[in-house]
Amino acid sequence: MSLEARLQRAWQKGGLLSLLLLPVAWVYSALLALRKLLYRLGLKKVEALPVPVVVVGNWIVGGAGKTPTTLALLQLLQRQGLRAGVISRGYGRSDDSQVCIVQCNSLASEVGDEPLLIHLRSGVPVAVGRDRVAAARALLQAHPEIQLLVSDDGLQHWRLPRALSILVFDERGTGNGRLLPAGPLRQPASRKLPPDSLVLYNAPAPTTALPGHLAARALAGAVSLQDWWQGRPAEHAALQALRGTPVLALAGTARPQRFFDMLQTQGLSLTGTLSLPDHADFSPLPWPADTADLVLTEKDAVKLRPEAVGSTRVWVVALDFRPDPAFEQALLERLKPLIASHG
Repeated sequence: MSLEARLQRAWQKGGLLSLLLLPVAWVYSALLALRKLLYRLGLKKVEALPVPVVVVGNWIVGGAGKTPTTLALLQLLQRQGLRAGVISRGYGRSDDSQVCIVQCNSLASEVGDEPLLIHLRSGVPVAVGRDRVAAARALLQAHPEIQLLVSDDGLQHWRLPRALSILVFDERGTGNGRLLPAGPLRQPASRKLPPDSLVLYNAPAPTTALPGHLAARALAGAVSLQDWWQGRPAEHAALQALRGTPVLALAGTARPQRFFDMLQTQGLSLTGTLSLPDHADFSPLPWPADTADLVLTEKDAVKLRPEAVGSTRVWVVALDFRPDPAFEQALLERLKPLIASHG
């Protein structure tokens, strides 16, 4: 069992490992407090950017739903005629020290799987880099028409200015309430909604005491890997047509079981499941060579070219993620004055 899996089990069960790691968590908490103090005293500076920044992030590690939220946010902005760009660290890159503008023919190993997916799905300009401020400036220089920047993750990247933060929670809420590594929290949880923040629950019901909005999550449909790379949308009929066909399910995400459960809810007959680490690559291919049909997520699809999968029929299953209308209204009420004030 990997260290990450051991920690997940300890966090969920409140086990001895979690208790043993408490002193390390206290050190982590002290370092966070010191860093915040340096910003408050002005010894560290929050940078300035010419357009407002919306940060989509979470307090808890792994798989809360930041990327689906970012895609839903971009769709909303596009419907409003607003020109947005996205910045991200680009986790999973072979070298994340340099800023890179994502292109349609970029490799996930070069720009990260999630940034590439965001660019392919939304068509908006995307830049990646460990230094998100440098990524933002590079993107604005390449695309001066951008009116608003969305940061996919980066809530703890305090050097990055933000006009609004969207906090995403899933069924785990704040877990056991402890900081890393004794718990899943990246920063201390607050009992009150932080200023200039909105909360979105990627769950059937709120999982913290913070007031927020709900998002509905369902499978949108399926499409062959080749058609997906050609830009064709997933169709619900194609997903239903897989019922009765023995398929192997694969997910290289933070929470693979969520994907597998959704497939079974749709009535698919799974011959087995392959859970890969988040941001895992596909070299070599992780499934048996004689696999006839395979279903996977869009996040996995960006790392697989059709010519590389052999005789296996690969189906990409897309996610339909929809925040409630009240969230969209609250978001627009916050954003429109910000964009107008930036000219």
